[in-house]
Amino acid sequence: MARPTPELINALRRTVQSLKNGAPYQWGHMGGCNCGNLAQELTKLTKDQIHQYAMQRHGDWNEQAEDYCSTSQMPIDLLINEMLNAGLMLEDLKHLERLDDRQVLVRFPLEKRFLRHNVREDVISYMNAWAELLEEQLLAQITLPALQDIEFA
Repeated sequence: MARPTPELINALRRTVQSLKNGAPYQWGHMGGCNCGNLAQELTKLTKDQIHQYAMQRHGDWNEQAEDYCSTSQMPIDLLINEMLNAGLMLEDLKHLERLDDRQVLVRFPLEKRFLRHNVREDVISYMNAWAELLEEQLLAQITLPALQDIEFA
């Protein structure tokens, strides 16, 4: 599961808002699919740039994650590296493309857990739930000092 970072949480929320506002969505397009839309927010590349980078190597996001090399200078690997630096793990790319991370799905009522990976509304629901999960994890890591022994005037 991704590291809960403010950057990643905000990117998920911006992606949700963008999709709600009608951003281009096409599951079969590397720059306009589930991962592609999030990549746009994390990298500030356009959907066409992302697609062009991905087409320099074979495969969808699942295969791109499998073939990822951190020392490669291939544009798709540099793009994935930027996404990983924001808190994602390679497995997150695979789960996002299929909307199938169990930690995210368990947040849905049982009858709503069967999300369709290529339906905009389901992608929006999944990303919202994932952002909420990551925010809860991030907040759980924060410890505030005790207010004992502080005198108030």
